[in-house]
Amino acid sequence: MPSVEHPLSGEQVALSGRLSVLSRRDVRGLIERLGGTFSADLTPRTTILLCDAPAADVPPHVHRVLTERDLCQMAGLPDPDTLRERYYSTKDLRGMYAGLRDEHLRYLEKWGLVRPTAGRYAFADLTVIRQAAAEIERGASLKAVLRALSAEQEGQLALDFQPPRGERPPARVVALPAASSPEPALFPADGPDRMTAANQSMAAKYFLEGAELDDGETRDLEAAATAYRRAALLDPLLVPALVNLANIHYERDELVEAEALYEKAIRIDTDCFEAYFNLGNIQHDVARYADAVSAYRDALAINPSYPEAHFYLAVTLEKLGRSLEARPHWKAYRDLAPDGEFVELAREFSE
Repeated sequence: MPSVEHPLSGEQVALSGRLSVLSRRDVRGLIERLGGTFSADLTPRTTILLCDAPAADVPPHVHRVLTERDLCQMAGLPDPDTLRERYYSTKDLRGMYAGLRDEHLRYLEKWGLVRPTAGRYAFADLTVIRQAAAEIERGASLKAVLRALSAEQEGQLALDFQPPRGERPPARVVALPAASSPEPALFPADGPDRMTAANQSMAAKYFLEGAELDDGETRDLEAAATAYRRAALLDPLLVPALVNLANIHYERDELVEAEALYEKAIRIDTDCFEAYFNLGNIQHDVARYADAVSAYRDALAINPSYPEAHFYLAVTLEKLGRSLEARPHWKAYRDLAPDGEFVELAREFSE
């Protein structure tokens, strides 16, 4: 009986015609990984027929017909439409990098430097492929390139050209708006207004205390979080305290808590750039790319001159296969941050 890991165990699978995305080599590898055997032609021992459209005449010994979509689902791969739209084929890459050959890609894969999905490459692989192609075009030997890239792998950027979360601090609010930190009156009025003014003043005090603890090389995140919580308890509408407290949760990888606080901040202040931008980072991190695009666009509507928002929006759009939409944001990052860490990448994708 076929196992969950090998659902095609004991089956012989024949391919009829051509598929829209998967090559014959991809199909053979997937079928063998799933426990089956691949047959180039339909034989009396064939039990499964793989085709891109419903087969008209199926021999009686074939008890099952699979489509390309079925095979992708069975193998835990993205569906064919996603593979076509969001992943790069070897043909795409050869068009982007003139000196790149199929053998180069095979060696990059063999050394574990790229991880293709059904013969296609994700946007995250492009940084390595681009480096390899550039070095090969300069005349470096493939072996030297592989060794250099392998040695650099530990220090390479994670998360698709974004620094690791601990090295990618979210946008932080460093000061309160003037209206949010009123000076206590010399002779405060009696009644509810007096309590409100006092609360706002104390909330501002705790916020500034938290901001000081949250800054510099000797940051005390626990004490800063406590100060921000006290500020938010005294003044629930103090958006800077909510944002900076969310940032601490984000840096600790407590994404659920951080997202809830960013969303609360946005409900209070629909023009809070930091909340939109940081919310987009969370949504990108958990692969909710459409939501991330929306958050980054909202952030840029408030502050269009923030280069990192253009950069992360461009990366996210590329992952969604929307390269034309990404191009102006690559260009914006290049123009706004001419000495930025990813300016060469932005220059390549904006042209």
